[in-house]
Amino acid sequence: MRGHLHAVGILVEQTMKNPSVAAVPVRFDSGIGRADLLSLVAMMLLWGFSWPAMKYCLQFIPPLWMAALRFLSAAVFLFVFLWMKGEVRLPPRADLPIVISVGALQMSAFTALGALAMRHVGAGHAALLAYTTPLWVTLGSFFLPGRISGRQLLAVGMGVSGIAIICVPDLRVLLSSRGTGEQRGGGDLMLVAAALCRAVVIVHVRHHCWRSPPLALAPWQMLFASVPLVLAASLFEGAPSIHWTAPLAMLVGFIGPLATCICFVISAEVGRRIPPVTMSLATLGVPVTGLVGSVALLGEALTTGLLAGFALIVGSLAFVLTGRRRERSGR
Repeated sequence: MRGHLHAVGILVEQTMKNPSVAAVPVRFDSGIGRADLLSLVAMMLLWGFSWPAMKYCLQFIPPLWMAALRFLSAAVFLFVFLWMKGEVRLPPRADLPIVISVGALQMSAFTALGALAMRHVGAGHAALLAYTTPLWVTLGSFFLPGRISGRQLLAVGMGVSGIAIICVPDLRVLLSSRGTGEQRGGGDLMLVAAALCRAVVIVHVRHHCWRSPPLALAPWQMLFASVPLVLAASLFEGAPSIHWTAPLAMLVGFIGPLATCICFVISAEVGRRIPPVTMSLATLGVPVTGLVGSVALLGEALTTGLLAGFALIVGSLAFVLTGRRRERSGR
């Protein structure tokens, strides 16, 4: 256990080198540093593959209990890791808003809605739709300081168009209340709501004046997220009856202590140094990875709509990230 904590702890700590506790003023069209870009790639892969992993686990664990286990296990891991380093500290009062925001919206609400939605839709479908975040971040950015570049607007348009191709058929069936599409449409709406929750947090993370590094706050955010999830799971799903197997335990470990710990720390640490629009666009790689993983690992079907949406989202991501060097070199 100690060796496992040390190994994963090194991965987490690498994303936290030389943290700046104050928000850094960055223009909306500023570039991404190499270290931040590598961190974002790691986040895309880990978070992306956590979607098919969670879809598999939902065969054996109810969705709210799955979300609760994810953050309980991640919180325990990070608390033990920080305790071994002698760095467990109560969050300062100035950081309580970001503890509540990330814990309640990005962790608890986003994950619970995603897990509930995956009862009706595939993991790849869910991952793509949950990451409509760029649309809401871009709309919100019109009311914040800074400017939105034409490149970012075009990239957002491509990405959101791709996701619309995927979800519109289900929503059309939901409105006409026919067949199983009603359940799929309800799942789509949950995923859009999850994306809205995440969009609010991305903007908050970028503009919060940090007093503590994200690593110090992450276990408290996860603990805060776990409380409503456990209460909701107990109320709506009752006591869990889980038949544990080695593969199931390994996947829960991957989703919680590994992917959740590393990805939420990267999201908070990198997110406060780069613009919210750039952050949300970069994380479009998560649903791409989730879709590839769901097809390769779960055998989910690739429909024409999924393929078209996938192509537009990949094009959006490539468009914004390949434009990074042009923006840094002064166009």
